[in-house]
Order: sequence, then C-alpha cells, then structure tokens
Amino acid sequence: MKVLKFGGTSVGSPERIEQLLPIIKSQTADKHLVVLSAVAGTTNDLVTLANLYTKKEFDNAQKHANLLHEQYKKFVNELFKTAEGKTNAHTFINEIFELLVGFANTEVTPKEERIILAQGEIISTTLFHLRLKEKNISSVLLPALTFMRTDEENEPDIDYIRTHAHAVIAKFPSESLFITQGFICKNHLGEIDNLRRGGSDYTASLLGAALMAEEVQIWTDIDGFHNNDPRYVANTKAISQLSFDEAAELSYFGAKILHPQSVLPAKKFNVPVRLLDTMTPKALGTLISSETNSKNQIVAVAAKDGITAIRIQSSRMLMAYGFLRKVFEVFERYKTPIDMITTSEVAVSLTIDNTDHLEEIKTELKLFSAVSIDTDHSIICIVGDCSKDTHGVATTVTDAVKHIPVRMISYGGSEHNISLLVPTSYKIEALRSLHNRLF
Repeated sequence: MKVLKFGGTSVGSPERIEQLLPIIKSQTADKHLVVLSAVAGTTNDLVTLANLYTKKEFDNAQKHANLLHEQYKKFVNELFKTAEGKTNAHTFINEIFELLVGFANTEVTPKEERIILAQGEIISTTLFHLRLKEKNISSVLLPALTFMRTDEENEPDIDYIRTHAHAVIAKFPSESLFITQGFICKNHLGEIDNLRRGGSDYTASLLGAALMAEEVQIWTDIDGFHNNDPRYVANTKAISQLSFDEAAELSYFGAKILHPQSVLPAKKFNVPVRLLDTMTPKALGTLISSETNSKNQIVAVAAKDGITAIRIQSSRMLMAYGFLRKVFEVFERYKTPIDMITTSEVAVSLTIDNTDHLEEIKTELKLFSAVSIDTDHSIICIVGDCSKDTHGVATTVTDAVKHIPVRMISYGGSEHNISLLVPTSYKIEALRSLHNRLF
C-alpha cells in the first residue's frame, strides 16, 4: 500500500481534483490510501465562521456561511458532469451547510469550533468520492474519525490508529482505492478534534507508519525541498534525497513544504516519505528516508521568522548548579518551547517563537536574574553533514555571514544543523550570502 496525501492547493479547484486520478493510477501498488486536506481557503473561512459565532455576531455569521455555500455550489456545478452527480453532491453540500448555520442556535464553545473546522476535510473527501462514483470508479470513503485518535496528552495514539485502520480497511478486501480525511481526529474523550494546522501531512505519516506502507507521498505545489528559499534566492534546486533527521531540521526551521511533526512517525517505523508536485507530477521530488547523500556537504538553508531572543544573566550562575534547571522550569510552566540556546559563565541566551506568555516568563526570570529581550529576529538553519568528523563547515558558514550581525550561533547540538540568529532585516542577505558561498 501507498499513502498519498494531497494538500489544499492540490484540491483547490475542480480542475485540480480532476488531476488527482491520473496521479493515483500512475502509482505501482496494490492498494492506495488517499488523504485529502480541505479545499484551499476553506479552513480559514471556517475559522472566521467559528469566531463570528463565538462573538455572537450571528447575522455576519449567516452571511459568511451563505457566501461559502454559494462558492461550493459553483464548485459542484463545475466538478460534476451528470444530473445525478450534481444532485448527489448538492444534497451533501446542503446538509453540511445546514449543520454550519445551525450553530447560531447553540453556545459555540471550543468543542463546537472543532466540529466546524472538521467540515473542510469532510467536504473535500466526500466530493472526490462522489466524483469517482460518477465516473464509475470504485472507491471507499473511510471516515478518519473512526480510527484517528489522540491520547490524554493530545498526542496521536498510534496503537489505536494501527488497530482500527487495519480493521476498517480489512472490511473491503477487494477494494484498492481508499479515501480519508487529513487533519481531523477524535480526542481521548471521543470528541471531534484535530492535529492542528498542517496536520494533514501528519495524518498521512501516521497512517503510513500504522499500516507499514511502502511509501508515503506528500503532493503539494512545489517539487520537493529546495536547497534555499526560492522566494528570496535565485537558482535554487530541488534536493533529491534527505535523511529523516535532515528533513525534520528543515521542516522545523522554516521550510514550509512539510509539517515538522510528520517526519517522526515515518522515521520511527522507517517508512520513506516522498515530496512531489501535482503541477509537475513527473518531477522526481525529494525522497526522505534513513539514507542521505549529504556526506561531507551542506544540502540546504532555511529560515524561521518571528523569533524572540532572551538573555538571562546572573552572577549566581557562576560555579553553580541548578541555575539552568530554574530557567527551564519557567518555560515549562508556560508550555513555551525553546529553539536555540547558548551559555557562558554567567549568562544564557535562548530563543522562542511563541510569545503568548512572554511577560509572565520575564517576570519570573527577573526574580533571580537580569533579563533582556530582543524581538524581530530570524533563525537561519544550515542543514547537512555537521558531524564532529567533518572539517571546515563552521568556518565556511561564518565566513559567508561575516558582514552580517549574528546574535547567536548554535553548533554541536545536532550532527545535521548549524543555526544562526540574525535580525530579520538581515535574513534575505544571509540566505543569499550562504547560498552563494555554499552552493
């Protein structure tokens, strides 16, 4: 079996949906599980709708829902070709929007918000399934809510997913094409929930791991990971192969093509992940596996914006133990992850990208240290062979940015990554200088 995930842009129009079947048919596998995101823009529209209900702006919510309904009516009329196909699709769409406008008559809590958000993936998968039916192509629509579940820590329950996904697929031994929703799941309370934004990638990786798939394919609108950001740097190239660790570093530190968590299940169960482009399906894309081609070389550069640097200084840190524990406990209490960290004898500098509790964190840190904060920074991530046996990598990197003010450098924590913190105003210059020097 292969798991094929198609993102919002890949199902963003009737024309794009029509292109999915030839891609699926071109695959060599006995069975295919297709994971779909919501149609591009729909999740944002549903977020807006939920917010309007929460603020009790019912008239505006009704107008917003009606506008989205009209958009889908047009979508259906363009996608389906027969009177029966159009009737079936319109009946389904009408039921969805009856549900959505019905929330005007109830208190919309986070529980109801998650139900509203789930409709995007339910719409895209059902329309694709109905279109295949119209074309007399056999497929099975598998509701993700029957097998995708998270535990008490909001982490995927992989044992539950494996057991229930196998069971539901086994009910259709003669079928070869299965369709399910990305992003959505149920939590440990049995309520509709989701894997957060970008979670369709995560769904595909989790199912690939649970089913021990031959391969997980992530189809999007770019031909794989590039060796730099093509929005800012000319002449970038797609990377043919990456290791799981290299892909995880690039995903986390700025390369938006793949959800950062998606690499973890695939790595744990050694299921290859291939990134491909629906616009150019014959392109080789990027293969992510346990293998790598980066021996003694750098393969890519990426950048992550919205970074805040915090410097924590205290003479009590000198020749003392327990200081870093106190620092980390503050961030743990406010569930704020740390990206980079460097230390000296009397100070520690670290970075965060979630500033929701920055003032509370600052207040607690000031109880035992002096604190200074710098905002509007970017992490530049250089990925490749940065192992202890590789010579000259750090020198090459620092030489490339010698004309740029570097706030922090992290090297040695990973064998696959060197990270630089620079003011965001210097980000593009840093990306271009590194590209010219490294590639």
